[in-house]
Amino acid sequence: MIYEVARLEDYGYKKHTLRKILWKIFKIIAIIFTVFMLYASIIVIALQSFNSSRSTTEFGGFTFNWYMEMFSNRLLTDAIKNTFIISISATLISAVLGTLIAVGIFYLPKKKRQKLLLLNNIPLLNADIVTGVTLMLLFSLLLPIFPYFFGFPTLLLAHIFFTLPYIILSVMPKLKEMDPNLMDAATDLGIKPLKAVRKVIIPSVKSGIFSGLVLAFTVSFEDFAISYFTTGNGFDNMSIWIYSSIGRRSLFPGVYAFSTLLTVVSIILVLIYTFRFKGRKRHEKKY
Repeated sequence: MIYEVARLEDYGYKKHTLRKILWKIFKIIAIIFTVFMLYASIIVIALQSFNSSRSTTEFGGFTFNWYMEMFSNRLLTDAIKNTFIISISATLISAVLGTLIAVGIFYLPKKKRQKLLLLNNIPLLNADIVTGVTLMLLFSLLLPIFPYFFGFPTLLLAHIFFTLPYIILSVMPKLKEMDPNLMDAATDLGIKPLKAVRKVIIPSVKSGIFSGLVLAFTVSFEDFAISYFTTGNGFDNMSIWIYSSIGRRSLFPGVYAFSTLLTVVSIILVLIYTFRFKGRKRHEKKY
């Protein structure tokens, strides 16, 4: 008697080898396309920073001149200085206010906490142009009292307004991870509430504060729409200066060099923080 060996194909099994190969090729192409779209602008700006020609449509040769002459343009230097002043000031003020507000919200009853968090999320969900126009109209009401109000004060207030929610949202998850009885324990031991926040609560949520600082500074540094509507009296940050220069077709190529340098520094800082954080985690796991 002869027995035939059963095959998987007899039960309807198909290898789908071609389909698997095509799917793998599609995934590789999709990943390459996504990475390219994310970093194409950075690569183009980096290439332009080494372009000896002022034209963006032709490459005149490789040069480091724009890095050497980065701060030779007074208007660009002033715009960079204004950007750092506004971003650092707004971030630090928002960090202090946002941390205190987050602590206050955390110890509220659940229903009140949810309502305040909803109000906190509205500026994040609102369009930048709507926020900018709204703040401009609001600041305009103060012009009869403060004729020279538009400029540094309005720009700083506007940046505090839209960076504050990022600090609160970064601190709140860390507060939820914290022991809710820490504050009560500190006050029971005779520490005043403000000192308890400074000595007990803030050290427990410092990683959330740091994350919020980085996010708030990044958002403030790159903002254009809100800044454009709330600035005045010739006080321009870098994004407004770039927009104005493009309109006059007089963009100084040194801005490409500064942007590239800023990107490199940001990447280095992120890598340092990441490796230090991972090293600390591994050290804690050992012990």
